[in-house]
Amino acid sequence: MNLQNKTILITGSAGFIGSNLVLELLRTVFPVRIIGIDNMNSYYDVTIKEYRLNQIKSMMDSHPESTWTFIKGSISDKELVNSIFAEYEPQIVVNMAAQAGVRYSIMNPDAYIESNLIGFYNILEACRHSYDDGKSGVEHLVYASSSSVYGLNKKVPYSTDDKVDTPVSLYAATKKSNELMAHAYSKLYNIPSTGLRFFTVYGPAGRPDMAYFSFTNKLLKGKTIEIFNYGNCKRDFTYVNDIVEGVKRVMCAPPERKIGEDGLPIPPYKIYNIGNNRPESLLEFVDILQQELIHAGVLSADYDFETHKKLIPMQPGDVPVTYADISALERDFGFKPSTSLREGLRKFTEWYREFYMDRRDR
Repeated sequence: MNLQNKTILITGSAGFIGSNLVLELLRTVFPVRIIGIDNMNSYYDVTIKEYRLNQIKSMMDSHPESTWTFIKGSISDKELVNSIFAEYEPQIVVNMAAQAGVRYSIMNPDAYIESNLIGFYNILEACRHSYDDGKSGVEHLVYASSSSVYGLNKKVPYSTDDKVDTPVSLYAATKKSNELMAHAYSKLYNIPSTGLRFFTVYGPAGRPDMAYFSFTNKLLKGKTIEIFNYGNCKRDFTYVNDIVEGVKRVMCAPPERKIGEDGLPIPPYKIYNIGNNRPESLLEFVDILQQELIHAGVLSADYDFETHKKLIPMQPGDVPVTYADISALERDFGFKPSTSLREGLRKFTEWYREFYMDRRDR
């Protein structure tokens, strides 16, 4: 599928991955019509979301042949979702809107049910009805899942062929539910859909609740950072640009519609991992982060890191390792994430200095 001249709806478009996807599409596909929706909630600093939207506006100045429409609202508002589909008739839908965070799902489960279950159901229903009255409707639904669905799986690397029936957080359970719901709708209504299990996404203008970002905030304030499982956890850190490249390639290749022997649709449904395929220990991650914070001038060269680190036990909802088997992604799209952790953290620390320090000093 060629994305040129397509109408693309991206939910969560002020979010970390969603906004970067919008930027990438505007940069590489033209003309293109993009509709974004985001509720701009205060789960984390809204000024970061506003910064991302301003980046998109700046990009539009150099791409007048394309269109960008932003709608502030929630996908849990069914009437709003239906009105967007009725007015813009998107051909590709990329659902990035979700309440993120493993630990926050323990404190505020309602937010996950509202956004991740009800909101996603509204998207599926709108996709279903996009075919009403003989319309061609949605050609491909792409949605964000998570490596969290692997839960208590012991086998690594995690493969999409593995069973994922042992979630350890409500967040993980909602993401697994998304996959099941999408499969049912693909079967019932022949909706081509692809789920993407993301592995520990990081980069500039990311989410402040993620470890690399929250550690930086705490170290700058002289606070102590807590490293879970005594530093023995490993994470498959994946740079945001690699994630976005994977999403864009998947968008272009909807699963093929086929009819089975019973005369009913064979679900046009796929699941892929997108990860760096190289887990790093948290202690190694923290060591690289502190080096890059000094290199970027965020922290001084004589900063005493050892007195600001504390090793603590595993926390509820956490898993000891995440590790993506991306063989299916490589096979079907010829793509493998390649950004090293040092390169990615260098870009983050340079952005952090500019966003929080250089602008303040101007």
